[in-house]
Amino acid sequence: MVELTVLNTMAASDFTQALDRHLEWGLRVLDLKDLVFGKRIVDLTAEEALQAQALIRDRGLSVYCFSTQLFEPEVELGEEVFRRDHLGKVAHTIEIARILQPKMIRLLAAQTSRRAEIDDSCAYLRAEHPWALPLYVEAIDMIHEAGFHTTIENETGQCILSNPTEILDFFGELGRADRVSFTWDVQNLWELGTFPSVAAYRAFRHLVRYYHLKGGQHNETCRDLCWRSSLEDASWPVVEITREVIADGATPVICMNGSHGEKKEGYDYTDIVQRDMDFIRNAIPEIA
Repeated sequence: MVELTVLNTMAASDFTQALDRHLEWGLRVLDLKDLVFGKRIVDLTAEEALQAQALIRDRGLSVYCFSTQLFEPEVELGEEVFRRDHLGKVAHTIEIARILQPKMIRLLAAQTSRRAEIDDSCAYLRAEHPWALPLYVEAIDMIHEAGFHTTIENETGQCILSNPTEILDFFGELGRADRVSFTWDVQNLWELGTFPSVAAYRAFRHLVRYYHLKGGQHNETCRDLCWRSSLEDASWPVVEITREVIADGATPVICMNGSHGEKKEGYDYTDIVQRDMDFIRNAIPEIA
C-alpha cells in the first residue's frame, strides 16, 4: 500500500491542530515544511523539535519528509549567498532530523533569472556558475553521511528544471544516484512547459522517489495551466500517471499539494482537500 499525505501547512496553521487534522483525514505520515510552532522546519531549535516529536509520537504519526526551502534562490546571487544561507543551514537541519527522523530531506532546484534565455540549464550552470552543482553534492553528502536521504524537487517560477532533459542532465551531473532522488511535482513542471504525461514520467522514472499531486486545468486554446482545480477535474491524466508511479514502486508516499492557477469563475472550491483525498483513494485502491 502507498501512503497519502499533505504538506502540514495544508492541514492547519497551528501545528497541534494540523496533526489532529491528519488523524481526522486518516493520514499517518507527515511532510513538514512551515508553521511548526510558527517556524520553518530548518529554523526549529532542538528543544522545539523534541516538543514536536512528542506530539507526533503521541498520535502514532511519523515524518516522511522535511520540505525545506534550501537552495531555492536564483543562482545569479552567487556562491557566497548559497554557501552561507543554504549549505550553512544543512548541518542544523540534520540535527533537527536526528530528533524527528524523516526518511528524506528536501532541497529545491534553484531558480535562474535567465530562464527565458536558457535552453539547457546544466550547460548554463557549468559555464556561468560552476560552483552550483558541486555545492549540491556537498549538501547531499552531508545528509547521506548523517543517515538520511536527499530529495530534490522541481519548483515553479524560473526553476532550473523545466523538462525531462534538464532533469536527467542535472541528476547525472550530481553523480550521486544512491544518495539523491527526484521529487516530481507534476504541476510545477507543467507550469514550466512540460505537460503531464506518462511519456514525460517514463523519461525520468528511475529518479523518482516522491510524487506531488496537484489538480489544474487548461483552457480550450492551449495546454498551459490556466485554472486551479480539484484532482478529479484536472486536465491532465491524474489516475493514469499515478497508477504507473505506484506500479513502478517509485514511492511509498504520495503528497497532495494545493493547485496553482487562477480561480475559475463559478467553480466550487469547497473542501477541495477532502475531495481530492476521496477521489484519489477511490480511484486507486492501492492508496491507503
